[in-house]
Amino acid sequence: MPVAPFIACRECDLLHREVPLTVDGIARCQRCQAVLFRRGHAGLDRSLALTLSAIVLFLIANLLPLASLDMQGQEQQATLFGTIQALYEQDMAAVAILVFITTMVAPAIELVAMLYLLLPLRFGWSHHDFSPAFRLLEAVRPWVLMDVFILGALVSLIKLGSIATVVPGIALWSMGGLILLLAAIANSFDFRELWPQARITTRITK
Repeated sequence: MPVAPFIACRECDLLHREVPLTVDGIARCQRCQAVLFRRGHAGLDRSLALTLSAIVLFLIANLLPLASLDMQGQEQQATLFGTIQALYEQDMAAVAILVFITTMVAPAIELVAMLYLLLPLRFGWSHHDFSPAFRLLEAVRPWVLMDVFILGALVSLIKLGSIATVVPGIALWSMGGLILLLAAIANSFDFRELWPQARITTRITK
């Protein structure tokens, strides 16, 4: 009879044996009551649906204008890439590169990595080695700072409202929705549920 594996609490490192959960059940640490793992309803399908929706919003946020400015009859539209380009041209190369990485490169890598993990598992192609994608996903997630960018963009638009007519674009709303979807993906994507279906290798150095 197989022995249930151990799981360590992320908060206090107390070891527990895994127990079967009902749908939407939550396992908590006996010492500090931190969440150990949970069993969601249709977790794999939900994560895939959220990821595909996030990809659509990401494309909209990058292709369409963030906002339109109407100043004395002259209308200008600002896109995400145009904003980065303007920062670079104003001798703020470091800021432009940081915005480019945190709002375009890192979210794109996260979404592609999620799709690479979820699609094969959803259709039963579980013979793949998913270790690089898992490591890449964990490494890139701290660099996804779209919420910081949108906060700065809102502050700038409010200040510009005193000298020009500002109309938020669909890309700005899409970016807000994308932030919510990324948070939902991180909450619904449980690595524990995927380990039995995927071949994940680990490298031990002595």
